Amino acid sequence: MTYFDEIRELTKLIPATIVDFSQERDRTSPPTQASSNFITNKEQGEWAEDLIFRAINETLKNYIAVRYGKSDDLIAGEEGFDKFYNEFQDELDTIGKRPDLLVFKKEDFDNKFGYDISKLKHTDIENYVKKAIAGLEIRSSAFLIEKYENEMQKRTELHLQKALKVKNEILSEYSDLLEHPKKKHFIEILNNINEHTINAVSFRRPSWKATDRLQKLSLLFKELKDNIAIVKKRDYLSITPKIEDIKVVYKWIEKFNVPHYYFQIFFDKSYGISFKNILSLITEPDKEGEYYEISPDIKNQNKTTIKINTRKTKQIAYKIEEPEHKSIRREMGRGRLLFYVTFEKGTAYLDIENLKSLLNINDF
Repeated sequence: MTYFDEIRELTKLIPATIVDFSQERDRTSPPTQASSNFITNKEQGEWAEDLIFRAINETLKNYIAVRYGKSDDLIAGEEGFDKFYNEFQDELDTIGKRPDLLVFKKEDFDNKFGYDISKLKHTDIENYVKKAIAGLEIRSSAFLIEKYENEMQKRTELHLQKALKVKNEILSEYSDLLEHPKKKHFIEILNNINEHTINAVSFRRPSWKATDRLQKLSLLFKELKDNIAIVKKRDYLSITPKIEDIKVVYKWIEKFNVPHYYFQIFFDKSYGISFKNILSLITEPDKEGEYYEISPDIKNQNKTTIKINTRKTKQIAYKIEEPEHKSIRREMGRGRLLFYVTFEKGTAYLDIENLKSLLNINDF
């Protein structure tokens, strides 16, 4: 069974409510105007791609990274952008979405094409691309993941302890009120709350007002519910494949039969997961919540995104030195000015054993 055959079998298990492979993808129209925030995110993404490109080529002896993903310096609102965008849409319909980087065995690297084949026609490099051992989609995130993790763990622990304290206060001070037949079910709910079950707890907050004690009890239930809600909040950063990209990545794999991976680059570390594993996860609804969630992403035009818990993925770079950055002024039509941030340099220190395991290679 080929790699594509394995991917095809997985797609048959994915609910159509998540990705309907029987339907053609929706072709999008060119955006009419770019924002400073959009360009900064684009620049950050290009820096992340360059970071991994350099790390692989400077660290691995037997493998070479090549730039492959479709890109251009044009932005919405500039002359020529609509043509570039529509050509990109045509290519998505023809071969799918190119990953940002390709990784080749050193003996398969072709000096004739060099380290950047992103602007070459796919018909000119089709057979060459099929020799790659991996396609890497590089995503970026403007977080220090280690600091985020530490703060979220502290937050969760703080509100867990607050919830347990309120629970104990209710049981010790107000159990007589809860003995009423219509209130007795709350005793069972409270007795079942502990650090292992708190994420599964759900109850309707009472609003009793008949006496002062009942009013105070209602406020305690509100405090309990508020703390439980914070404990339940997603406390992890994620690798973020968009649902709309699943079909076009699948189409690319169908064409080239090359294993595909997602890398998420933070400003201190990096994590990766295989496309095969992503598909496998969304066929297992019992893992939703702990391993992943599917929801609109406010930071990405509210596009529905699979947010995969980085704790369930492989660390690809154990340390990243932050890039240098500077502000850029860009003049658009009618004298409109955009100011955004560009990034350069920085270093990713690869976790070689994890990278070998993820890409299924024995040497480096």
